[in-house]
Amino acid sequence: MKCPLCRSQHFYVKDPEDAYTLFEFDMHDGEIIPAEPQTESDPLEITEETETFCNRCAWHGTFKTLKKTR
Repeated sequence: MKCPLCRSQHFYVKDPEDAYTLFEFDMHDGEIIPAEPQTESDPLEITEETETFCNRCAWHGTFKTLKKTR
């Protein structure tokens, strides 16, 4: 699972309750690997429809779009 534009595996999503809070992660073998350990009691849930941003280029789209680009 890589960015459709630059092939990066580094992404982030914004917290729907606080647009200034980001959750950064890498994709390896279809698994989400958090960039930093989550300290909150309720981890951020990433669904098929979660808007996802590439950490390397300007691409963004739904998480399911990433799953289709193998």
